[in-house]
Amino acid sequence: MATVLVVEDNPTNMTLATFLLKSAGHTVLSATDGEAALALARAEQPHLILMDIQLPGMDGLEATAQLKLDDATRRIPVIALTALAMKGDEERILAAGCDGYIAKPLRYQDFLATVAARLSRP
Repeated sequence: MATVLVVEDNPTNMTLATFLLKSAGHTVLSATDGEAALALARAEQPHLILMDIQLPGMDGLEATAQLKLDDATRRIPVIALTALAMKGDEERILAAGCDGYIAKPLRYQDFLATVAARLSRP
């Protein structure tokens, strides 16, 4: 199906996202920080990036901004995968350059539906 890069520093969340994506037939790449995510995205050109926002070092919004500024990666959709779920967080995250938003804790049906919907867009 598709190659998805999951950027997540929490091992439990990484395991869950990876399991769900692989169960849906996707190939999964993983990174635990923004710098590794940038390098993997440039090298592997995944179809989709799921980006945690609260990462050590470079946060997910900065990593997303750098991806969107790079000709090699700007067309890769980035969906925020975040525990930031207070009023206004989704709007702020989308305004910062993310193409979608999934709140944690993950609800697997919503997670897979959001991923499938994003991957079905040209």
